Amino acid sequence: MSRGATVCRLNPSKMGRDMHSSKEVRLARTPAGPPTKADFELVEVDCPGPADGEALVESLLLSVDPFMRLRMHESDYVGRNFGGGGVGRVAVSRHPDFAEGALVRHFAGFRERFVSDGRALTLLDVAPDLPLEVQISALGGIGMCAYGGLLGIAGLRDGEQVFVSAAAGAVGSLAAQIAKIKGCRVVGSTGSDAKTDWLRELGLDAVINYKREDIVAAVAAATPDGIDVYFENVGGRHLDAALLRMNPDGRIPVCGMISAYNDNGSPVTGLHQLVAKRLVIKGFQVNEFPHLQDAFRHDMRDWIRSGAIRTRETVFQGIEQVPDALISIFNGNSIGKTMVRVAD
Repeated sequence: MSRGATVCRLNPSKMGRDMHSSKEVRLARTPAGPPTKADFELVEVDCPGPADGEALVESLLLSVDPFMRLRMHESDYVGRNFGGGGVGRVAVSRHPDFAEGALVRHFAGFRERFVSDGRALTLLDVAPDLPLEVQISALGGIGMCAYGGLLGIAGLRDGEQVFVSAAAGAVGSLAAQIAKIKGCRVVGSTGSDAKTDWLRELGLDAVINYKREDIVAAVAAATPDGIDVYFENVGGRHLDAALLRMNPDGRIPVCGMISAYNDNGSPVTGLHQLVAKRLVIKGFQVNEFPHLQDAFRHDMRDWIRSGAIRTRETVFQGIEQVPDALISIFNGNSIGKTMVRVAD
C-alpha cells in the first residue's frame, strides 16, 4: 500500500463518516511464469469519507508497467492491492492543499477511489492543450526514465550510435525518439510486424523484429559503426548482441530487463566486453533525476507540441481490465504506453 493512502475495508462499520463504494485489484497468488487472470482478484470495498487533513480521490487513469511483474514475486503482496501510479481527481477534500476538482498524480495502486492524507498525492501541472494521457506517458515517469536514462545516466552526445531494445514499448519508444532529436543514428528492436511498422513511422534508422531475425546477427548488420549507447530494456540475448557491438567507452543505461521478469531469462555470456571495451553499465530508477525535472518538462512539452515526439497509448476501459492490461504487456499485444481508463 502506498504511504498516505487509507486502507478501504470490506466490512466497515458505517457509523460516522460517509462511505463511498470502490473497487480495487488485488494479487490473488504469486504467478508461476507469465501472469494470468487467475493471479488477480477484483474486490469491492467501502471507503470512509475524508477526515480533517484528508482528501477522497477518484482515479481517472491508471498506469500499467512491466516492473509490476517484479512485485508479483513478493509474497507480501498476495491479498493486497498493488500497482503503481495514476492520475485522479479530488472528489471531496478536507485537506488545505488539495481543492475539490483538482487533478493529482497519485501512487495508490489499482483503486477506483481512495482516501489520502496527501502524502500519496502531487498536484498535476496540466498543460491544457495536451491530452491527459500524456501525463502518465511522455510527461510522466516513463518519459523521465527515457530522458534521464539517455541524458543523465548515459550522457548522450549529439550524433552518436544508439540501440534501443523494446523500442515500441512505453519507455523505449520515447528513448528512441529523444535520440533521434539529438541527431543520433538509432536502431530499435521489437517483436511484431505492427510494432516495426510504427517504429519506421517514427523515423528510426533501422528496425529489428527479433521474433523473425536472430538478434545477434541482426544487431551486427544494423550497426556498421558500432554502438555508443545501448538503452537496455530487455536483457538476455539482446544484451549479448549489444555488448558485441559496443564501441570503446560505450555506455549502457539499464532501465529494465523484461526478458527475465517471468523466469530467469537467457544467460548473458559477453560480459567480458565490459573490461575489453571499458564500458559503463548502470541501472537507474525514475526518482534519481530531480535536477532534470524542469528541463524535462520544458523539453518534453515542446517536443510533443512540435511533433518531434509522438506518443501512442494502449488504453483499456474499466478497472476490471487491469489484469488484461498487464498481461498484454507480456504477450506483446500492447504498443507504447499501457494504461487503464477508470473514469472521464
